[in-house]
Amino acid sequence: MERERTVSRGSLPVGAPADDARAAARLRAALGGRMEPELALAWREAWGALWTSRLVVWAAGLLGVLWLGRAGGTRQFDRFGLTTPFSPFGDLLVAPGARWDSVWYLRIARDGYGSPHDHAQAAFYPLYPLLMRVVGWVVGSPLLAGILISLACFLLALVLLHRLAALELGLHHARGTVLLVAFFPTAFFFSAVYSESLFLLVSVGAFLAARRGHWGWAGVLGGLAALTRNSGVLLLVPLLVLFLYGPRADRPAAPMPGTAAGGSAATRGRWHVRLRPRHPLTPRLLWLALVPLGLALYLGWSAIRLGDAFAPYHAQALWLRHFEPLGAVAGGARAAWLGLRQLVHGSPTPRYFGENGGNPFTVAGDSLMLIGFLVFALVALAGVLRRLPFAYGAYAAVALAMTLSYPLDMQPLMSLPRYLVVLFPFQMWLARWAGERGGVERAVGVSAVLLGLFAAHFAHWGFVA
Repeated sequence: MERERTVSRGSLPVGAPADDARAAARLRAALGGRMEPELALAWREAWGALWTSRLVVWAAGLLGVLWLGRAGGTRQFDRFGLTTPFSPFGDLLVAPGARWDSVWYLRIARDGYGSPHDHAQAAFYPLYPLLMRVVGWVVGSPLLAGILISLACFLLALVLLHRLAALELGLHHARGTVLLVAFFPTAFFFSAVYSESLFLLVSVGAFLAARRGHWGWAGVLGGLAALTRNSGVLLLVPLLVLFLYGPRADRPAAPMPGTAAGGSAATRGRWHVRLRPRHPLTPRLLWLALVPLGLALYLGWSAIRLGDAFAPYHAQALWLRHFEPLGAVAGGARAAWLGLRQLVHGSPTPRYFGENGGNPFTVAGDSLMLIGFLVFALVALAGVLRRLPFAYGAYAAVALAMTLSYPLDMQPLMSLPRYLVVLFPFQMWLARWAGERGGVERAVGVSAVLLGLFAAHFAHWGFVA
C-alpha cells in the first residue's frame, strides 16, 4: 500500500499530532511564506538535536581527558602528533573529536595513500579525506577541517532525516528519530574526524531522493556513498527496491492483486505481490548505475595507484578481519559467554584480546556491551521489516549482514556500535515504537547517559568501537 503521507506542498502529514500542527502554523506565520513550514521545522529540530547532543559529547569528552588523562600505551598510535597539532589548550578542545581512526584520515588528507606497498590505508575510502584536504587548505588545519565537515554534514543529515521520517511516519515521530540518532550511544563519531556524518548525509539523501522520485540525485548520492565507505555500494539494494516496489512520490502504485471486490492482499497473493514489481522498468533506472560506478572508480584508482584493484578488500586482512558469512554472530556470542564467566567466576583469561595483554575484565565488559548492541540490532531489524516499507528493511538487513560477515579475529563484534549508528532505519523504527508508548524522552535520556560515558572514554583514548 502506498505510504505517501503528504497531500500537497506545505501540508501536514495525515494524523500528525495537534502540537505539530500548531508548531507548523506558528512557523508559517513567522516565516510569512518564505519557507515551507515543515522544512523550517526540520531545520529547527535538527539544530536543537545537534547542539544539545554535541554539548553532551564535548562536555563529557573534556571531563574524560581532564579527569582520566590519556590511556596508557596509546601514544605510539599517533607518533607524529596529528591529533595534537595545536597548543595544549587547543589540543584539549579538539580531543573529543580526534582519536584512533582519525589518525588514518589525517595521514591520508596530508600525504595521500602513501606507498603502493602499504595497503592498510586502502580500507579508508577517499571521499572524506579528500574533503578534509580541500577544506583543510582553506582553514589551515586538516584536523579542524575534519571536525567542521563532520558537524556540517551531521546537521544536513539530520534535516534530511527529519524530512524522510516525516514522510514515512509523521512529524511527531520525525522529531523522535532525529533525537535518537543524535543521542545514540556512539553518536560522538558524528562530530569526530570520522566519515560517519558524511555517510549518513549521502545515504539519507539517497533514500529521500528516491522516495520523492528524483532518481538522478539518488544515483549521485549513492555513488558518493560508495566512495565514502565499503558498505556504501549496498545502497543499490534499497534504491532498486524503491524503484520497483515503492513507495514512490513520482508514480502511484498499480493496484495490488487481491485488493478488489473485497479481496485482501494479506490473505491471498501475498508472495505474488512481493515478487512482482509494482512499477514498470523505465530508462530512469539507469541513474542507479552511478552507485556501483562510485565503487568502480575507487577500485580502478587502487589498481593504478596501489597495483591491486581489490586493495580495499585485501586490507581487511591487515586489520585482522576475515570474511565469514555472519561469523561474528557465533563468535560474538562465544566472546560474551567467556566474558560473563570471567566476571562471575574470575575464570582464566578469555582468548579474545586477553592473551595479547588486554585487561581480562575490561575485555569481558566489552564483549557483553557488544552482544547488547547485537541484540538491539536484531530486534530493531525485525521491527523495521514489520513497520517500515520493505526498502528500509532490505537496506538494514544487507548492511548488518555485511558487518557481521567480517569479524575481527580477536573480538568478532568489534566496531559494531559504530556501524549501527548510521543505520537510520533502526532509529526510525525505535522512534515509532517508543513514540506509540510515550517513551521517546526516556529512550533519549538513557542514550544520552551512554553517549556521555562513551564520549569520555573515547576522548581518554579508550577504544569504544
